[in-house]
Amino acid sequence: MPGHLEGKNVAVTGGGGGIGKAIALACADEGARVVVADYGVAMDGSSPSSEVADAAVAEIRSRGGEAISVAGDVSEFDVGEQIVAAACDTWGTIDGVVCPAGVLRERMLFNMTEDEWDAVIAVHLKGHFNIFRAAMARMRKQPTGGSLVGFTSGAFTASTAQANYSAAKGGVVSLTRSAAMTAASLRLRGGPAINANCIAPVARTRMSENVPFEIETGEPEDIAPMAIYLMSDAGRDVNAQIYTVVGRRISVWNQPIEVRTMWAGGDRWSPADIAATLPGTIGQEPNPFIADLERRMSEMAAAKEAES
Repeated sequence: MPGHLEGKNVAVTGGGGGIGKAIALACADEGARVVVADYGVAMDGSSPSSEVADAAVAEIRSRGGEAISVAGDVSEFDVGEQIVAAACDTWGTIDGVVCPAGVLRERMLFNMTEDEWDAVIAVHLKGHFNIFRAAMARMRKQPTGGSLVGFTSGAFTASTAQANYSAAKGGVVSLTRSAAMTAASLRLRGGPAINANCIAPVARTRMSENVPFEIETGEPEDIAPMAIYLMSDAGRDVNAQIYTVVGRRISVWNQPIEVRTMWAGGDRWSPADIAATLPGTIGQEPNPFIADLERRMSEMAAAKEAES
């Protein structure tokens, strides 16, 4: 029985380990030819190597699949094109890209260095741009179109100690929605079917090992089926969505929209009028991350006390 990605050519960033490797292996099992793109590094970004990408390719081939590796820093503009070109030059098309590659530089906002900010934004946000741009440039000229799968996080709404990561993941959401809008406009003008969506995964990886409080989690292999679905013909009409995937649970996020409005009685609002009117009229929207902050801080304090 043909797999869900039979005959498709896909590229997976960070495909040498964690969620990326689980997706690369699963895509191959579903019939795809896979570009495994990974510039394997330590958590602090040191010791780059192509070994992890090559190892994943070897594993795919040992299972009867077809794969090639690309080792390069996805935050570099030219590397995005190299990854996409590797699929096109080898097999003729690029039918899907998946972008779970990422790094962490955890620090409170008031202590964060410029390098810690830049490194995370570069890999997560610019890395997505580099891949999406190169892939869409090819997909819009292919009769079969293609699929862009971004990787965000529930932390895009806010983060206490990872403002860089949160900002990057928020940027990925907006970038993916922009790609989805572009894809929709191309399709309305008679172009090929391209879709762009985000997965917000929660899984046990080396990036999650140091989370100092209890979180709902699953395994990297739990994430792969959603990525496959979004790139398959069955998921081609799904566009501009964010899906949380954790263990057995899949949830869809709301779309941003204004929820309440107030109008000035005269030409414009004064600060005093806003202060008098806003609390009882449009008020605030609760932030669930802030609401859960007390629990997380208590768990971190308990863990610290247990270590001492």
